[in-house]
Amino acid sequence: MIALTSPVRTPWHRIPPGPKLLALIAVTAVAMAMPTPLPLALLLLAVLACYAAGDRRFLRHGMAVMRPLLPLVVVLMGWHLVLGAPQAGAVMVLRIAVAMGAANLVTMTTRLDAMIALVTRVTRPLSPLLPPRALALAIALMIRFIPVMATRHAAAQDAWRARSARRAGWRVVPPVLLGTLDDADRVAEALRARGGMS
Repeated sequence: MIALTSPVRTPWHRIPPGPKLLALIAVTAVAMAMPTPLPLALLLLAVLACYAAGDRRFLRHGMAVMRPLLPLVVVLMGWHLVLGAPQAGAVMVLRIAVAMGAANLVTMTTRLDAMIALVTRVTRPLSPLLPPRALALAIALMIRFIPVMATRHAAAQDAWRARSARRAGWRVVPPVLLGTLDDADRVAEALRARGGMS
């Protein structure tokens, strides 16, 4: 299984997944509580400084993973400009950037097996209602589909550029989503053919 863990070692790789997930929850909660753009921009700079703890390759890889969010950011900001609420748009965009940047940092510096082991251990008391192995598999599949979606998005943009001089923008989103749903359906069929989680 392909994970998003970066091979470039940083100080964050040495921290266990539990504290990193707690820090991610705290950073996201703080970002959602901030009502103005300036403190959110400072928080985003702090997240970027955490990326800079690695070398340039780590920072470059992190920004490349975040690039597919750019069309969403442009659409959200444009919509708020049309509504005459640029500050509200900036707050929303910065909140998304902080939350996704922090989550991406945790994913890049945490091994997938360590993350799954943590989730399985934490959810074991809920096993009568929520099977830990099923939840761990769901998380593994979700993480696995992130690079698949990024690759599919890049391929769709390349195909669009080969056929048109205009920017692709939102036009590549529907085929990317449909292709991902088709992949999910095939994965579900494969799991059923192997007996699911039994």
